[in-house]
Amino acid sequence: MVVYSFHIFDRHTECIYSKHWLPRPVSSAPSKQGRPQSNSTLGTYDGEDAISTQPSGLTAQDDAKLLFGTVFSLRNMVRKLGGMDDNFVSYSTGQYKLHYYETPTNLKFVMLTDTKTNNLRMVLHQIYVNLYVEFVVKNPLSPVEHPKGEGVANELFEMGVESFISAAF
Repeated sequence: MVVYSFHIFDRHTECIYSKHWLPRPVSSAPSKQGRPQSNSTLGTYDGEDAISTQPSGLTAQDDAKLLFGTVFSLRNMVRKLGGMDDNFVSYSTGQYKLHYYETPTNLKFVMLTDTKTNNLRMVLHQIYVNLYVEFVVKNPLSPVEHPKGEGVANELFEMGVESFISAAF
């Protein structure tokens, strides 16, 4: 199983955390010269490199906005069709599968993986409970709100996400 990216959106629709591993598969993506391509499932790339391999030239911020818009639209459509008891959990395309988890405080956890991955709702819940709450919410130095897209800047949280994803996949 391959994990492409992980995002956290706050209740104000801002992307407060984004981590990219392998770029989403694109058949015509040029490889960067001087940078070896990783064969592992979690070859770490920083956000700009992972996004810039996409032919559309989207920035990380644009990619996050499109991702949130997709999640928001699908979640609203599911609620209108199925009622308030039905929840949007995931959807799949030919290129990737999007997994979604929303907390009671309206934080939205989104993970993009390959299409063969089973539902990761419980994995996203574990990231929220074991990592986000422990390292971000309980941290007295961490801001309660993240104004103007100020992200989660917590080294323990970032290392925890990296090790959790590496161990789980």
